[in-house]
Amino acid sequence: MSTKPKIYFPHLDGLRFFCFLLVFFFHSFYSEQPHIYNSFLFRFLKERLFHNGNLGVNAFFVLSGFLITYLLIKEKEWKGKIDIPNFWIRRILRIWPLYIVCVLFGFFIFPLAKSMAGGTSTETANLFYYLGFASNFDYIQKGMPDSPGLGVLWSIAIEEQFYLVWPVVLSLFPIKKLWIPFSVIILGSWVFRATHDIPIVHEMHTLSCIGDMAIGATGAWLLSILPTFVRWVQHLSRFSIILIYASAAFILLFRQELMITHYYTRIFERSVTALVFLFIILEQCYAEKSFFKMANAKALSALGIITYGLYCIHFIIISAVTGLANKLGLNQHLWQVVLLQPAIALSLSIIIAKLSYQYFETYFLQLKNKFAYITKA
Repeated sequence: MSTKPKIYFPHLDGLRFFCFLLVFFFHSFYSEQPHIYNSFLFRFLKERLFHNGNLGVNAFFVLSGFLITYLLIKEKEWKGKIDIPNFWIRRILRIWPLYIVCVLFGFFIFPLAKSMAGGTSTETANLFYYLGFASNFDYIQKGMPDSPGLGVLWSIAIEEQFYLVWPVVLSLFPIKKLWIPFSVIILGSWVFRATHDIPIVHEMHTLSCIGDMAIGATGAWLLSILPTFVRWVQHLSRFSIILIYASAAFILLFRQELMITHYYTRIFERSVTALVFLFIILEQCYAEKSFFKMANAKALSALGIITYGLYCIHFIIISAVTGLANKLGLNQHLWQVVLLQPAIALSLSIIIAKLSYQYFETYFLQLKNKFAYITKA
């Protein structure tokens, strides 16, 4: 019988899936038909409701910073140190297998499939950047890859860069002093954004995005050292909870007008957004007066478990469904573009991600658990 400590935040699985849906719909809704593109509903979905759906990636970064930091702090408290090699092995076993499959598909299978369909590959992405988990820098230099499967991997590269350095940072500082590196990282991110005022750099450069992880990490640190902070979150009023979610909705709908238009607000907009996402995480995990807990939505929580696979493959499926719909003439009506195509793409993504999780990823997850000090409850 295992005697390993157990920690699990059940409400975060559904939250992960919700973040994925933001990204999914951000990548959906494509049409070259003027009567569709200029319709009110299409423009509302594309240019307002899901225009900032890419913020789902920001939320993933905050989640990673929160969870990884919380678990590493607990490991350091209970074990006296962080086993850095074991941490890296766990991350490798979780991330690398499916990631490598996606890279191989993007560089070798997709160009062949595109050629067989009568197209010509115009891939400019560098394979070595992707194998070295530095694809965000390749994307910044060259723009969107030709292969849709490669187009989402930049964020996984940033996650891997984070995993490489984070246990080292937490090992070097006493737990009570972790506010020092976290503050330096957040301030450094602001300085970097202030001195590199380029949209794609703000969106995809590691030094811009790392502040999201540090803000998530700060939340985990406060929970670990301040019982008063835990009680404060537990006793959040319903008005405060409404304010948190209203702020998130306002950012998703009006980010451009609120924070992107002006130079000074652009510097801090990622941190403001990350802070709101952090409070959603804290509210879900600890607040006693929540209107709704994600774990109560069993289907969403189940889908949250396969979010990594969904994220990796969804853009491939969306592109394939869109291309096939165009060939079959299923792109002539508004309902086909905003309902039929996304429904088919989402259903196929879920089916393929479930198969990947059950018959491929699970094997590596079982190996990963052998190197874990803390397991799921």
